[in-house]
Amino acid sequence: MPIGETDDPIAAVRAFNRFYTRKLGVLDQHLGQSPFSLSEARVLYELAQRDQLAAKEIGTELDLDPGYLSRIIQSFEEKGLITRKPLPADRRQYQLSLTAKGRQSFAKLNLGSQNQVAAMLAGLSTGEATRLVQAMATIEAVLEQRRGQPAPVVLRSHRVGDMGWIISRQAAAYAADYNWDIGYEALVADICAQFIKSYDAAREHCWIAEVAGEPVGSVFLVKATDEIAKLRLLQVEKKARGLGVGRALVEQCIQGARERGYSRMTLWTQSILVAARDIYQKAGFKLVSTSPHHSFGQNLIGETWERDL
Repeated sequence: MPIGETDDPIAAVRAFNRFYTRKLGVLDQHLGQSPFSLSEARVLYELAQRDQLAAKEIGTELDLDPGYLSRIIQSFEEKGLITRKPLPADRRQYQLSLTAKGRQSFAKLNLGSQNQVAAMLAGLSTGEATRLVQAMATIEAVLEQRRGQPAPVVLRSHRVGDMGWIISRQAAAYAADYNWDIGYEALVADICAQFIKSYDAAREHCWIAEVAGEPVGSVFLVKATDEIAKLRLLQVEKKARGLGVGRALVEQCIQGARERGYSRMTLWTQSILVAARDIYQKAGFKLVSTSPHHSFGQNLIGETWERDL
């Protein structure tokens, strides 16, 4: 049964495992065309990345049965791929290192794996490859997430479809939190439309924050003058607040402005947006002016904040 055509999550995961192991060519217990099993290849990889590892460390890292790992190490030693010596602190444990022959074997294995993946990606469009990598990142983030430890925040560049998401989420969030009317949605739509029409990658950018592959925030860097950049439309989804998303977006926007040659940065916000104001202040912005106004169906106090870059 194809993946996704079942309501049973266990069956779906098992179907994916069968599909992907077949795609990688490990059904014969060897990785690609190499003489190594998948477990042996992982042990080689760990040794190539970190010299003089203790066997126990590798076993813990890869969650390998001690007896199985011992047989792999014995096989590697007999083939001249590794050397091992007792650890000074515990003579029962061994410190492992790759020999020159072992490093040559790893280099060949690594090149073969790279070529195999490159061949698989070669048949995909840029968009398909991006979707594949993002899906893999989502799988990793979900399965590695520990209880009480939130998934990491990832910032990416905007792409097709993001402007519609930004308009919708900004309008809905400010209507729910502050009772702003559809006039704010019109403003955000106008800003996004103008950004798309006159986008200059050398001077402007938009970042989308994601957690576990799901968009949870955004911010814009736009040109005010040749010397001054403007931060616009910072927004963080309620479910992602407290994860440092807003701070990460603002810091990225400041860094992006520096990289694009601006010497100063400005932004316009409202006095009631307390959380955003706190982020701006901690990021080095200073309040330079205020102005009462009636917008979005509310009486507001607009604030202009600035900082040098």
